[in-house]
Amino acid sequence: MHLHILGICGTFMGGLALIARALGHRVTGSDANVYPPMSTQLEAAGIALMPGYAAEHLDPAPDRVIVGNAMKRGLPVVEAMLDRDLPYTSGPQWLAEQGLRGRHVLAVAGTHGKTTTASMLAWILEAAGLKPGFLIGGVPLDFGRSARLGEGPYFVIEADEYDTAFFDKRSKFVHYRPRTLVLNNLEFDHADIFDDLAQIQRQFHHLVRTVPSTGRIIHPRQDAALAEVLAMGCWTPCVSTGIAAAGLPDAADIGSGRPNADGAGGECPDGDWQAELCAADGSTFRLFFQGQPQGLLEWSQIGLHNVQNALSAIAAAQHVGIEPEQAISALARFQGVKRRMELRGIEAGIRVYDDFAHHPTAIASTLAGLRRQVGEARIIAVLEPRSNTMRMGIHGTALAASLEMAERVVIYSPPDLAWDASTALAPLGERLRVCADLDQVLTAATAEVNPGDHLLVMSNGGFGGIHQRILERLRTMAAGG
Repeated sequence: MHLHILGICGTFMGGLALIARALGHRVTGSDANVYPPMSTQLEAAGIALMPGYAAEHLDPAPDRVIVGNAMKRGLPVVEAMLDRDLPYTSGPQWLAEQGLRGRHVLAVAGTHGKTTTASMLAWILEAAGLKPGFLIGGVPLDFGRSARLGEGPYFVIEADEYDTAFFDKRSKFVHYRPRTLVLNNLEFDHADIFDDLAQIQRQFHHLVRTVPSTGRIIHPRQDAALAEVLAMGCWTPCVSTGIAAAGLPDAADIGSGRPNADGAGGECPDGDWQAELCAADGSTFRLFFQGQPQGLLEWSQIGLHNVQNALSAIAAAQHVGIEPEQAISALARFQGVKRRMELRGIEAGIRVYDDFAHHPTAIASTLAGLRRQVGEARIIAVLEPRSNTMRMGIHGTALAASLEMAERVVIYSPPDLAWDASTALAPLGERLRVCADLDQVLTAATAEVNPGDHLLVMSNGGFGGIHQRILERLRTMAAGG
C-alpha cells in the first residue's frame, strides 16, 4: 500500500513513517520543514521527502493519506485531498489501527518529561530482552532512532495531549488505549488549542477512561492537577511516585488510603515508589518500594526531574514483569536522549549544551539540574521562545523566575513575537540580553565567556543551527580570530 504522509518530518509523523515502512508499505511524505535528525532517519529508511505542500504531491494518488495535526484547510495538498475524495486518516488513528492493535501499550503522558521517560522505559524493556516497539518524540541515544515496530507484544509510546488533526480535535493520546499509563505531571500548556488547565484535565480524564481495570496507572504523589483528573473517575489500580523530602516514612505511616495496585493498604506519604537522593544532582539515588529497599542507581543523568522520570519508568516496567533490580541495571547504562541536556561540544574550555526545554517549569528544572552538577561555575542560558504558547506570551510572567539560576541570559526576540521580552524579563536586570536576530544571539552568547563556563541553549526547534555556530565562534576566538 502506498501511504503519503502530510507533515512527515514532525517527530510523531516521522516516527509513524518508519513504522509504516517496517510494516512493508511504500511511504512518501510532504513537509515544509525538512531538517535533521528526522530527515536523515527518513532518508536512510528509503522514504522520499517532498518539500512544501503542493497538490501535485498526490500524483499519482496514494492508497491513503495520513494527515499530521499541523495541516490546515487552505493548504493546496489538503484541498486536493478533499476535492479528489482520497481516503485519509489521522496519524494517531492509523497507528492505533495498524501498529498498536493487539499489543500491550505502555503510554507516557504529561506536560514535561514524556520523551525522556518513554526512552527510559523502552530501554528497560530492551535490556530485559523484550524487544519492544516504540514511538518517541525524540531520538534515544541507546537506539539511535525515534521509532521502530519491535518484535514482541509491548509498545512504548509518548502520548501527547495536542489535538489529533484538523478534522479530529480530540487529544492524540485517546487513540492509543494503553494498558500501562504513566502520568508524569500536568500544567497549563498549548494555549493555542486549550483555553485553560481545566480543558486539558478533561482530555486527560478521557485518557484515564480508556485504561482497563486490569491495567495500571503511575502518577506522582504530589501533583494536584493530576489528582483532580483521577478524582473525576478512575477504574484502574494506581501506584504513585515521589522523591522523599525528609527520609523514608516509618512502617506505621504506610497505611490508610486508596488500595494500591498490589492490593496493599494504601500509598506512602511520598509515593509507593520513592527515591532517596545520595547526590544533590540526582546522579545517585536509592530506590524504595513501599518502604522496602530495591537498590542503588548510579547513572549519567542529572536533575530531580530525571529522578522522577526514572521512578515512573521503573514502576511502569514492573507492571510488565521487570524487577526493579533489572530496571536499575538498565538505567545505569542509559545514555539519554538527543537534545535533552545533550553536550554538543567543548571549545576553549566552554561546554555547550542543547536542551529541548520550552516551558518555564522545564527551563527551571533543566537549569537546576545543571547548577547542582557544576556548582559555582557560570551558566549562560540562551533561549528561543518558539512554542506556540511561549510565542503568545502566556508564560511571560513566569519566565524570568525560571531563568534565575543563570548568570547571563540571552533571549531571541524576533519581530513577530507577541510580547515584549525586555519588559517581561526585566527582573533579570543586567544579566539579560535581548536579541532581534540570530547574529545578535551569537554575539551575545559568546561575549565575555571564560574557560569553565557552561553555555546552555534551549529551544524546541532547530534555532537556526545556533549550537554549531556558537562552537565555531568559540573555536575561532580561541585561535585568536
